[in-house]
Amino acid sequence: MKPLASLSLDLDNKWSYMKTHGDAGWETFPSYLDVVVPRTLEFFKERNLNITFFIVGQDAALDKNKEAMQQLGASGHEIGNHSFNHEPWLHLYSKQEIEDELKRAEDAIETATGHKPIGFRGPGYSLSQSVLETLKKLNYRYDCSTFPTYLGPLARAYYFMTAPKLKDDEQEKRKILFGKFSDGFQPLKPYAWQIENETLTEIPVTTMPLFKVPIHVSYIVYLSGFSALLARAYFKTALTFCSMTKTPMSLLLHPLDFLGADDIPELRFFPGMNMESKRKLKIVSDVLAMMANKFEVVNMRRHAEAVESKTNLQMRDAASIRAEIAEA
Repeated sequence: MKPLASLSLDLDNKWSYMKTHGDAGWETFPSYLDVVVPRTLEFFKERNLNITFFIVGQDAALDKNKEAMQQLGASGHEIGNHSFNHEPWLHLYSKQEIEDELKRAEDAIETATGHKPIGFRGPGYSLSQSVLETLKKLNYRYDCSTFPTYLGPLARAYYFMTAPKLKDDEQEKRKILFGKFSDGFQPLKPYAWQIENETLTEIPVTTMPLFKVPIHVSYIVYLSGFSALLARAYFKTALTFCSMTKTPMSLLLHPLDFLGADDIPELRFFPGMNMESKRKLKIVSDVLAMMANKFEVVNMRRHAEAVESKTNLQMRDAASIRAEIAEA
């Protein structure tokens, strides 16, 4: 049997990119879900793939997204919680604010799709001890908010170069946007958080073993803008390293992997958004075909179940997250 690999899509909407970028007009919640949801569902159906969609609660709560949410609910894919307000500074929230945020999102998602989430991914990989404790309190089965890479500060520098001038308080919120250099030292293989006398499964977003550079599909699309052969070789190398090191892959997708400049020209500031959607879909198709050749591709729930069946699972104290944030 092939080793397992999970596939998930963070359903970040147009307004959430604008909000994080500091662009005006996000408060009206402009959306592309009516385009990207049917496009992705058809894409995965054609390839017989069952994945996890992490939904933002605010989108689930809006009537204009009702049809898209119903399509997701009826699709058979797993539905996860991606917070309500999609603020990558979730780690700055108080414990009560975090509980309100996660529960509000959970309720909106369950009402809109008919599915109660058991998995969570923080917006912008934002995580804290209080988030982990709240997830356990709300009976979540797994978290997948860690992103072990050294390149977070580089991504943040690019963001600040392209973003409009932000007020001091808005810059402070984004102080560790996309993570810290020290995130590269986080475990790459799945493990369990120790939360008092209980545990919570953690499935990191996979980066390239040994080098800890990103391999999620948005990055492959970006590299393809320079050289399709280079991007393909890069991803094949990542697959080989995952196999050699016995790292269970968890590959991340975003809506912009399926949308191009012909769909949303307003997001041209985002890397890879100078391509048209047809070319992007071909790249994503090739990447997933290479992945399926080496791994059995499943959703995050199945991956978490496989992780929990192991008897020698590495443990990590949830309190260590608080110390890391304090050092930033």
